[in-house]
Amino acid sequence: MRHRVVLLGEMHDNPHHHRLRAEALATALATDPSSRPALLMEQFDRERQADIERARRERPRDAAYLIAQATPERSAWNWVFYRPFVALALQYDLPLIAVNVSRADAQRVVREGIAAAFSSAELARLELHAPLPPAVVAAIEEAVRVGHCDALPRTLLPAMARAQMARDAAMALALHDRGATGAVLIAGNGHVRRDFGVPVWLARLGAKPAWVVGFTEAGTIEAAGAYDRQIATEAHVRPDPCAEFRRRNGAASGG
Repeated sequence: MRHRVVLLGEMHDNPHHHRLRAEALATALATDPSSRPALLMEQFDRERQADIERARRERPRDAAYLIAQATPERSAWNWVFYRPFVALALQYDLPLIAVNVSRADAQRVVREGIAAAFSSAELARLELHAPLPPAVVAAIEEAVRVGHCDALPRTLLPAMARAQMARDAAMALALHDRGATGAVLIAGNGHVRRDFGVPVWLARLGAKPAWVVGFTEAGTIEAAGAYDRQIATEAHVRPDPCAEFRRRNGAASGG
């Protein structure tokens, strides 16, 4: 692989993004079979790493079995999109690393602060005694606001932004620990962005700059410098996500 550490973004429901990334990764691995980068996936929660390793021992080439063993029964991810990445990891015997902060841990972060998701050693490495620059924090809060369809109380945004920071920091720790032998992160565009995502935490860890590719849709406007490369594909036809968000939350609140 040309770059030691690569961050590949996505819009989670766009099949074009998943196809292009899987094809690019398969080509890179076939071109240089000696390259064995770790494949880090947002789709697996950190505490399921033991399940991943057990599934690999029990059925070394069975991607569907691994996914079933390492994800909850009601997973929110569309595994049709992500199974090709798991299959590549098994085919080429790549380390497959779970990097997401679970929903339970994220809720603890919302209630107690970002330190709730990390050990004391990890907190020291992340230099959490020093807050992120205000502009970065403001950008994360804005992304959370937009991502939740401007339906959250403004007073909740800082806590929700902490959960996003915790996920980014956890991914950065895993990337830094695997970066010497190569690592590829599969995650949403919001996580890989240079201006407020994982790269911010990689810099805190003293890591060399990663190569960041954002996969967006035609007509999408992103901030300059968000990615090293932006690949815009055909838009995925989807219902209004905010209408669905408000419907679900209205039902949950009895409204």
